Amino acid sequence: MKRKLLAAATALTLALAPTAALFTNNHSNNIAYAATTTSSQDEMYNFVRETMRQNKVRGSVTVVKDGIPQNISYGYAWYGKRLGAGNAKIVYPTGSLQKVITGAMIVQLINEKINTDQSFSQYTKISRWYPNLKNADKITVGQLLTHTSGITATGTEVNRGYNYSEQGAIDWLVNKINTTPEAEPGTYFYNNANYILLVGIIRQLTGQSYEQNFQTRIIDKLGLTNTYLYQNIPYGKTDAISYIWNNKNYQNPAYMKRSVASQIPGAGNLFSTPYDYYKIQVGLSNGQILSSSDFHYLTHLNAKITDYSGGMYLKDNDTLKSAYGNIYGLHFGSWVQLTTDNKNGIVMFLNQTNGNENAQKDVGYAILNHIKANTFLNR
Repeated sequence: MKRKLLAAATALTLALAPTAALFTNNHSNNIAYAATTTSSQDEMYNFVRETMRQNKVRGSVTVVKDGIPQNISYGYAWYGKRLGAGNAKIVYPTGSLQKVITGAMIVQLINEKINTDQSFSQYTKISRWYPNLKNADKITVGQLLTHTSGITATGTEVNRGYNYSEQGAIDWLVNKINTTPEAEPGTYFYNNANYILLVGIIRQLTGQSYEQNFQTRIIDKLGLTNTYLYQNIPYGKTDAISYIWNNKNYQNPAYMKRSVASQIPGAGNLFSTPYDYYKIQVGLSNGQILSSSDFHYLTHLNAKITDYSGGMYLKDNDTLKSAYGNIYGLHFGSWVQLTTDNKNGIVMFLNQTNGNENAQKDVGYAILNHIKANTFLNR
């Protein structure tokens, strides 16, 4: 059942109204607020909404141009309650956009454990933490972070109808891997399993849950107010419902169930807003979560054999970073593409799509090209 909203909630904020909440990297809110009155931001607001309308998608986008983020939403995040896509009560599933956060925690711990008996690196075999896992003595931490472990276990997002603890989800996965034919370590296969196993490493290294680490290492560091693991979405907030366009808007409603979220800790149980997620991207290289050199380490692991490393794709000579996320069986689509200096790009959370990843990226690319032509990639 969907979370109940506060009974004393005030009148609904419809997505037809513009969103003006902005911030800058130097926290100069007055400067950012003044920028909302410019004709260029008005023009961007109209362009983004018209692009979404024409493509029959709904959702919320943070557009970043020359270092200034602007929140633009269109449509409803929960049509039945007439809750707008940009309503302050709404958070969206980030899907695989969470993986870079889990990867960042691993790099934090690599730094923290130097010169201790828990010291480790990207080259450390995961048998240290998973002695009973098949091939663990051949798989490195870096291979988990780059999806090159050879693990091919699937079904992590298929609803099993049970609310798992973090350890329960890890135990299920270990058993699944041990009973599934695997490829040779070093083989690329994009798989939630790799990042769920990293959650187990974080738990063992810290003696605390991923949930506790996420709170202290990410939420508290950045002062985030609209970012939660599924089980911590508070009363008065609610997660978005996803839809498709089928001759008309808001068809086939579906939302992420707690049981599914519990199956994928660290790999897809995060809910946020585009605005908060942009703050996370900034924090990954400005010293709040990681330093720029730490982010480089995370995204240039020696195990990588594609552009993917540590939860992000780095492209175009490292000038662009991107990631895409969705949830099996639902209609959400989340895409981030930013310049690596975080000065230009988008964070786009869609709750009405046609289910086609490339079509969703086409919408985002039209916006990206409008921000700064000849800068971004369409895939």
